[in-house]
Amino acid sequence: MTKSQHGGPDAALDRRGFTTWPLRLRAAVAAAGVTAVVAGAGAFLANNLSNAFGPDSVCGGAVSADALNDALGPGQVSSRDNGAWESPRSGALCTATVSYGVFGNSRSVFVRVVQADDLGPYPASAGDQLFAGPADSGAAGAARDDRAWALLPGGCDTGLRAEVQSGGGAPGAEKLARLAVAAANGVAADQGCGKSPLPTPNGLSRSGQEHDLNLASVCDLPGFAAAGAAGDKGYKEIASTAFDPVWTCRISREKNPFAYSFTIGTDPRLRGPLAEKTASPAFGRSRWAGSPITDREVMATCHGRPTYFRMDSNFLEPLFTDTDETWKQFLVAGGKAIGCEPIL
Repeated sequence: MTKSQHGGPDAALDRRGFTTWPLRLRAAVAAAGVTAVVAGAGAFLANNLSNAFGPDSVCGGAVSADALNDALGPGQVSSRDNGAWESPRSGALCTATVSYGVFGNSRSVFVRVVQADDLGPYPASAGDQLFAGPADSGAAGAARDDRAWALLPGGCDTGLRAEVQSGGGAPGAEKLARLAVAAANGVAADQGCGKSPLPTPNGLSRSGQEHDLNLASVCDLPGFAAAGAAGDKGYKEIASTAFDPVWTCRISREKNPFAYSFTIGTDPRLRGPLAEKTASPAFGRSRWAGSPITDREVMATCHGRPTYFRMDSNFLEPLFTDTDETWKQFLVAGGKAIGCEPIL
């Protein structure tokens, strides 16, 4: 009795009608074709549902694929720059994208490198959540559901930060904070600066909430009064819930285009350095810090570190009737809030 009569592969092919060698050869070719199709389909899906065959980093190596997938979800990563990203510096812009699925669903973030010479580019926002590590060296920045920024590591030029902004949707403050820190590390590595890579942010502060202005304790700073608006209930204020790396407070009034803002920068990396020897005295032991708009910012050392105070308003009245007195109150109250030695 033949092997095919007893059973086995040949008998199985006989039962299915493949009784001759040419027919069996065709069956083998067909099976190999099916296997190739399945393998190709698997590779196609892997390429479209993950970054299995994509680059390890984008934006000239400044943003890792893992960090981008963490922020925007799974998919293949890619990037497009504006021509200034070959060596990231202030003004550099890159669009990083994650594509997912066979229909080309994609999510993007704009990655920028920005440099600030003063505290002006750090506006107050109701959605801002702050994060900060050890002063001058840890991961520090702010985030909201659709954007975030992180200062570059110590050892890089001061005032430099990596900024990420969603191209649509809201990935979430924590995810974007991690992405901003990863981008800051990538830019620092590209520029060959930074004492050590920044760690992942360890939690975010709560978002500030707008409420009626407290005339006796402006911006929730005890001792900071706005006597010029006694009896006026039309003002609102919103302040950060943490002071590191930069605290901000904004006061506004409905249907009024003008707003007051007060800022305290506790991390020296926030802005360009100040030449104290040439800076003119301001109030107490503070000095005018120099700003594109004069008399907006002062600097005072707090426990040996430069700390910056900024006051912005086109018209101080009617809330604050005396500019110098307002500065003094702000420096005293703000200094106490951050644990600084007396400035006045």
